[in-house]
Amino acid sequence: MAQIELNGVGLSYFTLKQETEALRDVRMTVEAGEFISIVGPSGCGKSTLLSLISGMMKPTRGTVAIDGTEVSGTSPKVGYMLQHDHLFEWRDVLSNLLVGAEVRKMDLRKARQRARELMGRYGLGDFAHHNPTQLSGGMRQRVALIRTLVTEPDILLLDEPFSALDYQTRLLLQDEIYRIIKDQGKTAILVTHDISEAISMADRVLVMSRRPGTISAVYPVRLGEGKGLTPWQKREAAGYHAYFNAIWRELGGHVHTVG
Repeated sequence: MAQIELNGVGLSYFTLKQETEALRDVRMTVEAGEFISIVGPSGCGKSTLLSLISGMMKPTRGTVAIDGTEVSGTSPKVGYMLQHDHLFEWRDVLSNLLVGAEVRKMDLRKARQRARELMGRYGLGDFAHHNPTQLSGGMRQRVALIRTLVTEPDILLLDEPFSALDYQTRLLLQDEIYRIIKDQGKTAILVTHDISEAISMADRVLVMSRRPGTISAVYPVRLGEGKGLTPWQKREAAGYHAYFNAIWRELGGHVHTVG
């Protein structure tokens, strides 16, 4: 059984005058531990798809299921990492890591212990009592991911988490975030405009059409299988450019330029 399954999912927005169809007949499955990237033209519904999987929105048509159960609201099985880190500047790093646990009314003693463990494992052990303003952009995003992991979700939804960073930091953080997600054995869905990012981080790349968005193509990524390549190493692997060109051509069928 797939961990995530979307079956004939559609979404429309209604006003008194008209119906706007955002998504149409989206069908996709994601296996446990799989890393999926979704690319598509601006406005095609990529982020909306994540909102449906998270339970923050309900589809107009079709069903979204996690572990065989139809999604009817937000679930502790799902963690969401956004484009901006949304750290509270008046709280130190450790206190920020506990925000999700506080909202979900988890055992804060256990959550604090897990936060310290994750900070130590992923290079933030010396920053527990630093203010977020003292951290680099890359470190802040690492804190944001660890904050999500503290709540122990099975599934991570990543909505363009690197887009606000400079190019060099972005490349370095892609390797770090990828390593953490694989190390933690999480299922992940990444929404991005960056084809290189999509290919280098994912097991499969899903391409969406322009609105009303649907899945127009799926590309299983086979780069250095069994070698445990990092995203940076995958960009240099044989076959990488063939994937890039194929996805670029697919996107070109839906838009004139990729935003």
